[in-house]
Amino acid sequence: MPQKGMRSLCFNPETPLFQGSMSPSSSIALLASGFSESMIEQIIDTAAIIVAKWDGETPSYAKVTSMFYESKREAVHFIRSVNDLRKIMHFVSGQDSGSKNLIRAQSLMQIAMKRLQKEFYQILSMNRAHLDPESVSTRSSRTSTQSSFSDYDYDASPDYEIGAAKESISEVEEVSFMAMSDLKSIADCMIGSGYAKECVQIYNMIRKSIINEGIYKLGIEKVSLSKINKMESGVLNLKIKDWLEAMKISMRTLFTGERILCDFVFSSSNSIRESCFSEITKEGAVLLFEFPEVVAKVKKSSPERIFQLLGMYTAISDNWPEIKTIFSFESISASRSQALNSMARLSESVRLLLLDFESMIQKDSSKTIVPGGGIHPLTIYSMNYLTALADYGNILTDIISDWPPPAKSSLPEISFYSLVSNESSAAPISDHISQLILVLVCKLDSKAKYYKDVAVLYLFLANNLQYVISRIHKSNLHSLLSTEWITKHKVKITKIILNL
Repeated sequence: MPQKGMRSLCFNPETPLFQGSMSPSSSIALLASGFSESMIEQIIDTAAIIVAKWDGETPSYAKVTSMFYESKREAVHFIRSVNDLRKIMHFVSGQDSGSKNLIRAQSLMQIAMKRLQKEFYQILSMNRAHLDPESVSTRSSRTSTQSSFSDYDYDASPDYEIGAAKESISEVEEVSFMAMSDLKSIADCMIGSGYAKECVQIYNMIRKSIINEGIYKLGIEKVSLSKINKMESGVLNLKIKDWLEAMKISMRTLFTGERILCDFVFSSSNSIRESCFSEITKEGAVLLFEFPEVVAKVKKSSPERIFQLLGMYTAISDNWPEIKTIFSFESISASRSQALNSMARLSESVRLLLLDFESMIQKDSSKTIVPGGGIHPLTIYSMNYLTALADYGNILTDIISDWPPPAKSSLPEISFYSLVSNESSAAPISDHISQLILVLVCKLDSKAKYYKDVAVLYLFLANNLQYVISRIHKSNLHSLLSTEWITKHKVKITKIILNL
């Protein structure tokens, strides 16, 4: 009795190319009891027919024609023929290492591997558009679980299986899936036959060029700190804008698509898919993730730079789950480390810029008197800055979470203001925002003294503090500051008005 589930080593007698081959049932029976000499010769003879037909060294159309494009069914049989040949070689080598059949099988295997190398290269080259990371990354998840041609059950019709897959995917996805399936069947065969190195070399060469080209088109290049320090602000702003777009595209398509493709093609070997993906993407990924770290080191210290840094921090933070997943291999940990290093450097620079902003308010020496006790330009500028910061509330919370709370202010006490008690359980972000507003209001108090009319002085204080409270209510600052803080300062406004 044949063993249940054992795959036949010979081909379908209904296929014209293989007429005369043993029936699947007889092959299975012989497998169970061992290969006979006649069966070994017949399997080698059968393999020799299709291998010779597609021998690239022979003067025939095989030199310029792709087997996988000429006849998908024949390509399937070629792959299976090589797999059967490998099994025969393994069996015979254990019986007689000097066997003529083994020598002949080895010669056929070498010819077959050269053919598959050519097919592998042709499919990768001719399908650059359909195997670009965007096409692959947008491919339906349904197709990722479809079997490759090498996985089709022998008794099923390949045309039927392919037709069923076509019904569930778009035309673009279909071409992408077919190319990926062809690559996988070739890779499985070459790896199983001991030709993994040759397969990997071809794959890495072509796919790495695609990733590097994609990175270049996105405007990502190696930029030194000295070069960035010499850039005009407008040029640097454009580079940061380009990087933000590149980050989005890279994570959504470029690296995601490459990881999907690599995992699919080399699913038979975890070590190979890891080494391939690492080799192909490590340079581009590090190049992408290191740009924010360089920008964060720029010496130019304008308070407004904080928003660029926060934007880059947000881009990495939002994509961190994907970064960890895509670059999960230990061999490419440098990519994850670089992303973390950039976030750490950005955090440090954001904190320094917050201190610079506070210092700028404290050092403001303008003696401008706003007619009628109106809103001072410093109040408008500072609140615009703070409300814009509040839009990055979650990011700021992450950055400030382990930042020591501001020291007890040494600023002079003012009649209408006092900081929330140090015993308050406010979050770090609330403490630091409160500190910045305290510095602003204390500076306004000092500017109020330029008014000789006491009534106008108090009107100036009331108007400006009312403006501060109003901007807080109309922005995300409201969620960053404690209710206690806001209530307390509304009371201060009332007290000032009573003094008018």
